[in-house]
Amino acid sequence: MSIDLRHLVTFRAVAGARSFTRAALALGYAQSSVTAHIQALEAELGVALFDRTGKQIALTAAGQRLLVYARQLLQLAEEARVAIAEDDQPRGSVTISAPETLCTYRLPVLLRAFRERCPQARVIFRPSGAASLCRHVRDGEIDVAFVLEPPFQSADLEIETLLREPVALIGRPDHQLAGSLAVAPADLANEPILLTEAGCAYRMLFERALAAAGAAPRDSVEFSSVEAIKQCVAAGMGLAVLPVVAVERELAQGQLAVLRWAGPSLEVVTQMVWHARRWQSPALRAFLQLARELLAAELEIGSPSGAQRGRVRTNAET
Repeated sequence: MSIDLRHLVTFRAVAGARSFTRAALALGYAQSSVTAHIQALEAELGVALFDRTGKQIALTAAGQRLLVYARQLLQLAEEARVAIAEDDQPRGSVTISAPETLCTYRLPVLLRAFRERCPQARVIFRPSGAASLCRHVRDGEIDVAFVLEPPFQSADLEIETLLREPVALIGRPDHQLAGSLAVAPADLANEPILLTEAGCAYRMLFERALAAAGAAPRDSVEFSSVEAIKQCVAAGMGLAVLPVVAVERELAQGQLAVLRWAGPSLEVVTQMVWHARRWQSPALRAFLQLARELLAAELEIGSPSGAQRGRVRTNAET
């Protein structure tokens, strides 16, 4: 039996995406090539790897068993390739994922610096919902995730806190609550609330605060985009809870205002997560170190954005 590693790469991509089409896009293949790779692998092994029902696919029992070995084989192949080619310049790829807020406001400076420091290495960004980031790290689908959560621990994951992320209740500057000295959860019972996606940590903290006060909002709308929420708040459609880093520009321009939240703390932290027992390539080690240098140092050096976050939080707590 001879298994082509390229077919295992394709199999892993299809298993992760649960879609031949999405796997083809991620790999840069024609969909017919993805189909051919899976068919060749199934013929080689003599088993069906996917159940296909219309447009939906799922791993068979044999496919689930193979996925465990495929990840191990591909990781070993990557280790061998990097070890043989290793010199003073980190090579290989680093697969990362993060929620929209971090992708937009935290990671660009890190990705640019990593490209400059390690030009032979490659970063692959794999979108993922906030609720599934840690699972993808455990499964080996991504090397490192950046999460916005309250501090947490895990037996099989390494978790490193990089930044405190104050979260603010925001509205239009002319909103009736914008001038209040304190906005309690009960004050929001009749206010329309614009929410981030389910699984978002600071949304859950906010909803718990409202529920504990018996102040369920009369109307709420869920968005998958922070940018859409900001535009809708600026248009007067309601209030929202967002990390301050995501609204600094709009606050400075007077398009949005921070309301003086008097409820429980909504602060989360930016944390970097990777697998505790998985081999780290030189590229991954370099990426983790650079993230520490650039992100964890931001508040320590008194950056303008850090000063702004501190000022907003002080207002909210007075």
